Amino acid sequence: MLLSEIQPELLSREQITNLVFGTKGDDGKAGDCIFVFGGKATRRVVKAAELYHNKRAPYIMLTGSGIRWGKNEQSEAEWMREKLLKLGVPDEALLLETESANTTENVLASLLVLERKIGLEKIKRILIVSSPSHMRRCLLTLQTYMPSWIEYSMCEADRTSKNNWWENPDEEKAVLHEVEALAKYSRQGIIRDEEVEI
Repeated sequence: MLLSEIQPELLSREQITNLVFGTKGDDGKAGDCIFVFGGKATRRVVKAAELYHNKRAPYIMLTGSGIRWGKNEQSEAEWMREKLLKLGVPDEALLLETESANTTENVLASLLVLERKIGLEKIKRILIVSSPSHMRRCLLTLQTYMPSWIEYSMCEADRTSKNNWWENPDEEKAVLHEVEALAKYSRQGIIRDEEVEI
């Protein structure tokens, strides 16, 4: 079934779990950049620092503005930068974009930063850092807008569990939002449409 054909309201819990959490886990491969999707989430910062210190990639791309829901505050990227410096990541390893307000813009606004610092032609693998329930959409967004030769490793910043997401109201809301977003954005052409087994 294509993502664009999914009718979220008709999916069972098992199908939702397979759809949202159906990406492969971390393959352990080294890359050229760790890409942290926007959000003031300590787990993402800790995961990025762990990957960097384990020499999985020499750079960390931090994304996200400070403009959310009509409020203007410190950008997510700057917030993550402060935390990573405290975790021993050197400033020269950190790349920031502070303009994006959503997942698609995280990728689009990062393209120029990555081109200027590394050169897109030199990037062969990106390590994706986000919450488990956000991973499929992150991957599809990167595959839609980044050069086609780039490969990806899925480095989940542990939060939502595929084994019990429905037991926590906040996690359930996040997972159901992802189902809606995957269906909607694939229909609109914002992310690439693909066959999914659910």
